Amino acid sequence: MNDLLSLAPSLDQLSRIIGSVAAPAFLLGAVAAFISVLISRINRIIDRSQFIHSINDADRERSYLKADIPRLKRRAELLNRAVLYATICAIVTSLLIIVAFVSAMLHLSHEYGVAIFFILALAFFLLSLIDLARETRIGLHDFDHHA
Repeated sequence: MNDLLSLAPSLDQLSRIIGSVAAPAFLLGAVAAFISVLISRINRIIDRSQFIHSINDADRERSYLKADIPRLKRRAELLNRAVLYATICAIVTSLLIIVAFVSAMLHLSHEYGVAIFFILALAFFLLSLIDLARETRIGLHDFDHHA
């Protein structure tokens, strides 16, 4: 029993750990909302792609929209990669929080590990944002304003 009590962090240690994981916890919530936005955008692209694929080749008024299919595929690829990067960001952020608490329980210094995980998480979040920006630029094409 004494061994378990010796593993338990003190109130001061817990307070410091909670303070140091507050920013990653907010990042985790923001990434979850961001992934939701990305998936919503993917769903819109899929719906548009299905609509375009359903256009009959004989329909001369709308058949020109089929030329948009490669662009929609590219947008979906970018968003898919953005979701992957955001998910990796969430995983790394979760690991950061776990490492911080386990380190506190084992009375280990965790500052460098937490800093590395946080930088890594932000790098993946940045990559996800870059892919979203690239997809958004492609999305501002004339074909989106028709049908």
